[in-house]
Amino acid sequence: MNNEKIICIGCGVSVQSEDPAGLGYAPASALEKEEIVCQRCFRLKNYNEVQDVSLTDDDFLNILNTLGQTDSLIVKVVDIFDFNGSWLPGLHRFVGRNPVLLIGNKADLLPKSVKKNRLINWMKQQAKELGLKPIDVLLVSAAKGASMQEAMEAIDHYRNGKDVYVVGCTNVGKSTFINRIIKEGTGDKDVITTSHFPGTTLDMIEIPLDDGHFLVDTPGIINHHQMAHFVDKRDLKYITPKKEIKPKIFQLNEQQTLFFGGLARFDYLSGGRRSFTCYLSNELMIHRTKLEKADELYASHAGELLTPPRREEMEGFPEFTRQEFMIKEEKMDVVFSGLGWVTINEPGAKVAAYVPKGVSVFLRKSLI
Repeated sequence: MNNEKIICIGCGVSVQSEDPAGLGYAPASALEKEEIVCQRCFRLKNYNEVQDVSLTDDDFLNILNTLGQTDSLIVKVVDIFDFNGSWLPGLHRFVGRNPVLLIGNKADLLPKSVKKNRLINWMKQQAKELGLKPIDVLLVSAAKGASMQEAMEAIDHYRNGKDVYVVGCTNVGKSTFINRIIKEGTGDKDVITTSHFPGTTLDMIEIPLDDGHFLVDTPGIINHHQMAHFVDKRDLKYITPKKEIKPKIFQLNEQQTLFFGGLARFDYLSGGRRSFTCYLSNELMIHRTKLEKADELYASHAGELLTPPRREEMEGFPEFTRQEFMIKEEKMDVVFSGLGWVTINEPGAKVAAYVPKGVSVFLRKSLI
């Protein structure tokens, strides 16, 4: 390939054929075509698939900073199963005066017994505590298409004839959400053609709306404390649920320990025999042991019996940090950000939680 720079007519990035995971990748065969598009744009145009891009934190901050200068509706998508891990901190400082519509995605993962209204009220409460006053809160399942019609009507209602910017962390299903809107809105597979792509390397993707305004997809922002960043891509399936979660109930005596794969640990210290309900991906193995044997079990079996992580990842795997909690109210969750949570129904339990350094663990009022 000669050294002249080839630009993707789709998104304006420089095209390269060396690194398939890198920005602007196109297979060598594509470089012989008249109109050259990177693989990401090709997939978008032909399959309406939006792929995440590798941008730096500064790029993301620049994107967020531009939001405040627009006159638009901001749609913030969070993963309801990992609400706190997928929250964009400080968004309220970036959006200026623009209204924010908060959408909880992946509602299909929560047990069917969960009342939708209760969940929406819980989200409103959480958003308020995190400094955001959304104009409205909705629950959808983009993957299943549930409540998407309602979400589209709400977007249309609140945008008031303005542009719409969709923001969210990586792994919240934002792309699925946008692709679902394209599909539902037009039934048309080729709604995004290359001429509609912006010519910026920031990779905002503009989807035209009926009235000459745009729905703009912004790149998924990386939240470094998300558990997903601590596991091999091949193992994401063990921690990211795809189906409705089946709660697992454990009757524990004092001084017993649960390991969630090799990614987190839960010690029950004191409070008499009681039951704990674990809400985690159905694929993740939970191992119970005595507290006195827990350190030894982890030292000898992390990466094998206790996976993920894999054996070969153990060397660089962060050390666990430990936090103790005294449960003083009824119905509390101990949340392992990005992994799930353990619900404790009665006060009086003393527990400890371990997570890889950098991942957050905290208490909240029970979600379910």
